[in-house]
Amino acid sequence: MSEASMNLSPATALTVRDPWALVPSLGNLDAYITAANRVPLLTHEQEVEAATRLRASGDLDAAGKLVLSHLRLVVSISRQYLGYGLPQGDLIQEGNVGLMKAVKRFDPTQGVRLVSYAMHWIKAEIHEYILKNWRMVKVATTKAQRKLFFNLRSMKQSLKDDAAGDSGSDTHRSTLTQAQVDTMATRLNVKREEVLEMETRLSGGDVALEPQTDDSEESYAPIAYLADETNEPTQVLEARNRDWLAGDGIALALNALDPRSRRIVEERWLKVNDDSSGGLTLHDLAAEYGVSAERIRQIEVAAMKKMRKALQVA
Repeated sequence: MSEASMNLSPATALTVRDPWALVPSLGNLDAYITAANRVPLLTHEQEVEAATRLRASGDLDAAGKLVLSHLRLVVSISRQYLGYGLPQGDLIQEGNVGLMKAVKRFDPTQGVRLVSYAMHWIKAEIHEYILKNWRMVKVATTKAQRKLFFNLRSMKQSLKDDAAGDSGSDTHRSTLTQAQVDTMATRLNVKREEVLEMETRLSGGDVALEPQTDDSEESYAPIAYLADETNEPTQVLEARNRDWLAGDGIALALNALDPRSRRIVEERWLKVNDDSSGGLTLHDLAAEYGVSAERIRQIEVAAMKKMRKALQVA
């Protein structure tokens, strides 16, 4: 862009075929802000003339001139919201959306300058963007909560500065005193409980559900204890299968055994005495049946194989 084109007079600016050419299409935010501040302002007569043409015939050139002449207003307003940690470029972009909405709805016959009318729309779009992107979880939904969100931070700092000045020393308290809560609730015309609730929301932070990248034992993300697997399909099937095996399944498998094998399995694995001990040992069963303990073990192994086969068939 030439130096001459950056210093156009208001009269020349109105004759530009493509007014958006005045603002460079660059990724550098500083270059955009510099160019936006150099776009000449419209006089009141020029503004009324362009707005009238836009409302009468939908003249896009007239809309472009109105938008371009107020880009610096968006830049100025965006600076007021840099404390929320969001990129200024994104704030400007959302503010420009609000500016275009204002230009579309602006009525020059009301006797109000576009700069006064557009401020509401610009701030509304920036507010909406901040509320949606400042945290993953929305911190303000009602009108009162939105009012609190955008006033609590600045008012809280002002009250703390006053308290520090009165005491003659600096203060770094992160919590509000009862008097400060009452003062803020009165000024904003909300309940003190709402002030406390918003202060709690603002003081909190987002917590990642997924584990962090490190593999340390101390890394324990909420996903580990918030997940509800009660109705997870595989968990449901496994639970149903366990219940069947513990009831009808074990009965079906035992019915496939001869009496001696069945009694050995029941004594070794299924019987629990009052003292929480198991049933008979290999040696007890060997003495009862007049065989060796090794023979009882072999019968037990064969019985287990038969039971597994019966369950597989079932």
